[in-house]
Order: sequence, then C-alpha cells, then structure tokens
Amino acid sequence: MIKFIIKRILYGFLVLFGVITTVFLLFNVLPGDPARMRLGQHTDEKSLEIIRKDLNLNLPLHTQYIMFLNDLSFVSIHDAKDSTNHFYLDTIKYGHPIRLMGAGNNKAFYLKAPYLRRSYITQRPVWDIIQHTFPATVVLAFSAIIFASFFGIMLGIFSSLNKNSIWDRLVSVISTLGMAGPSFFFALIISWLFGYIWHDWTGLRNLGSLYTPNVYTGEDDLTLRNLILPAFTLGIRPLALIIQLTRSSMLEVMSMDYVRTARAKGLSNFKVIVKHALKNALNPVITAISGWFAGLMAGAAFVEAVFDWKGIGNAVVEALMNYDLPVVMGSTLIFATCFVAINIIVDIVYAVLDPRVRLQ
Repeated sequence: MIKFIIKRILYGFLVLFGVITTVFLLFNVLPGDPARMRLGQHTDEKSLEIIRKDLNLNLPLHTQYIMFLNDLSFVSIHDAKDSTNHFYLDTIKYGHPIRLMGAGNNKAFYLKAPYLRRSYITQRPVWDIIQHTFPATVVLAFSAIIFASFFGIMLGIFSSLNKNSIWDRLVSVISTLGMAGPSFFFALIISWLFGYIWHDWTGLRNLGSLYTPNVYTGEDDLTLRNLILPAFTLGIRPLALIIQLTRSSMLEVMSMDYVRTARAKGLSNFKVIVKHALKNALNPVITAISGWFAGLMAGAAFVEAVFDWKGIGNAVVEALMNYDLPVVMGSTLIFATCFVAINIIVDIVYAVLDPRVRLQ
C-alpha cells in the first residue's frame, strides 16, 4: 500500500512538472511587453530597461525557466550575499526561509514556501491575491457540486425506476440540454431571468451584474443570496452528467441476480433500492463527482465574472484583460495542484476500498 501511495504521489509531481513547464513556455512566448504594460505605452526606453531587468525579462529563456522552477520549489538554492546574483536571497520576496546546507560559492539550499511572483498591475504578491480569492471559489464549487450531487442522484434514481416513461424522457431531455449548453451561456440567461426579469419574485435583483474591476481586492461582502444563482449555474453541467450516470448504473445494477434475490425474499422496494442497488451503483458517480469538483474550481471563471463573485476565476479574467501574466500563471498552477491532489486522494481511497486497484 505504501508503495502504491508513493508511486501515485510521484506521478502527481511529474504531472505538475509538465504543467509548470507548459505554463511557463506558453506565457513567455506570447506577444507583448510586460514592462510596457506596467509603465504604460508612453514611457522612455531607460525606464523600460529598468523594469525588464527587475522582472528578469532581459535574461535568456532557459535562465528564466530555471529561476521560475527555483521560485516554485520548496527547496531552492540562493545566494545570501551577492545582491547582483540572479539567485539572490531577497527577503522581501522569499521571507525568511530556513537554511538547510551550503552549496559552495556563498550559495546554500533553503526551505521556503513557493514564490509565485508579483502582479504586474497591483504589485501585490500573487499568493496574497490567491489567498484572498481562492476560498470564495472553493465555496462556490463545493456548493455547486453538493447541489448537482443531491439532485442528480435523486433524479437519476427516479428516471431509472420509471424507465421509458414520459418522466424518464423529460429528465433525459433536461440532462442532455444541461450537458450541451456552455456555462457562460447559462450564466447570462439565468442572470437575466432571475436577476432582472423575475427579480420581484426572486428577490435577487442586482445579483446578476457583470463583474467590476475590484476583483483583486475582493472587499465586497458575500452572503447566501449571492451564492444561489452562481452555484445553481455552475452545477448545471455536473447535474446533467450525474443524472445520466446514476440512471445507467442503476439500470445495470437492478438487473443483477442479487437484486432479484432480494426481491424474491420479500424485501420492500425501498430496502432493495437503498441497501442493495444504490450502494453498488454509486461507484462511477463518486468518481465523476470527485473529478467534477476539481474541474468546477478551474472552470468557474466565466460564472464568477457574470455574477460578480469575488473568486479566483474572476481575478483570472481581469488579469487576462490586463495582461497580468503572474496572476494567470499562479492561478493556473493552483488549479493544477488541486486537480492532481484530488485525483491522488481518490486513487488512494479506491486502493483502500478495493485491493484489486493496487494490483493493477
């Protein structure tokens, strides 16, 4: 079991390394000058050179890549004395890391938290922006997946028990529409309907407004009323998938011999469904839910922007509009880390519940 866990963790680190490399290369070959974006279009070349040097944009690409990996690593190498060295231990950036061992030429290995650089626009550390906005995204994604899981399983069971009826066909049509429609389209429609057209009935007026340029601070107070529409919108697609998975899995399990045996023993329909069929039918549904939870956090950007939800997705949208690459890169790496961590946890849980997973 320990070997299985170590192997999964190593695979996770390899995936993260690939994501880090792809993100770095992608955002460093894009057209545009971050120094000019920071100072404005009407500035002198001397000032631009100073900013490029400060951002290390004047260095070769491979040197920038090594420095990027060094900043993200928990164990990094730095020079604590030479302030002109590219790997100088700047306490403003890195805080006060723990010195582990010397590496020669005034260099040493240090234990520190990953450094995600600073925003080009606000000059705030990217980690501070993520800390301020990420909890709101987690709350939104968690609320959406709870809504999708509860109603998806209930409607899936109802549809399977009424196979080929008009209700089964109606649920299938709804789930198909939910899977076919993009989240940003549903966000705009739901925002318009519930926030404006039916606001006297719903009491949700002005909760569907487009995002404001204050996403980096996230100072607005968010209440349960603010959460209803974005959580409902974000949960539509996983709801549709969970309905279909639950229905198909229930139909397969209900045809098994042990279910027929339970019915033959005279057990009530409720006990047969809950204690025998549903318990075994939920395995693929749980897999889908775990994957969708990580995906919802990464895919909440458009929903957050439409409903002005002060999460990390909203911050990413504004960062893209302002060409604020450190915020986009840092947020992407956080999303990737969450996705990898959740998948590792799910793999370990499967291995604990089913020893065959470890053998495979």
